[in-house]
Amino acid sequence: MSLLNALVTGSSIAPQGQDYDMIRFICMSSKPILARKSNTPKLEPKEFCRACGKFATGVTIATVTGQDGTPHGMTANSFASVSLTPPMVLICVDHRTKILNDFLRSEHFAINVLSEDQEHLSRHFARSGHDRFDGVKWYAGETGAPLLPGVLASVECALVKAVVAGDHSILIGEVLHAAYRDGRPLVYFGSGYQRLAAHLPGSSNSSTIG
Repeated sequence: MSLLNALVTGSSIAPQGQDYDMIRFICMSSKPILARKSNTPKLEPKEFCRACGKFATGVTIATVTGQDGTPHGMTANSFASVSLTPPMVLICVDHRTKILNDFLRSEHFAINVLSEDQEHLSRHFARSGHDRFDGVKWYAGETGAPLLPGVLASVECALVKAVVAGDHSILIGEVLHAAYRDGRPLVYFGSGYQRLAAHLPGSSNSSTIG
């Protein structure tokens, strides 16, 4: 039995060949037992961001179609694969982002993985206060979700679940269609855009799945 299972089920963990009784402490006082206060100082948000900034990521544009048919999108590097069977991915969306409701109300969304020469798209979709699709070429995918031409990869998803986690919502989607080409990705590291080493080769294959 794992430690996690023991904590959840309330079972004891004993080395093989030994029996141990579960010891339970019962409060005999009318005053509740208060949790012990930690002496660990509170982590400052800036320090947390700086630590996370040491993890290099790719850069994506998450897109969705609004109820009125208008395309919406946002720059996101909090993207990850979740499951192979069925194929699932996730993105994290800040609660302050106006288009969060569009993601929650739509059946489908898409992820566009940017290439190294698409930094301008990342900056464009990261800015607020304007129509992010103004002047941007796009086309509707198989699910109707907006896709951007020339990206390294795109995945179209059916929204499966939305989980609130702190000041973000984690959107989990099942991948229905995927397409990709070979090339060099746009990289984000240390609060800035980066590129892979020049000697890293790229190939010329492309494929569409689903």
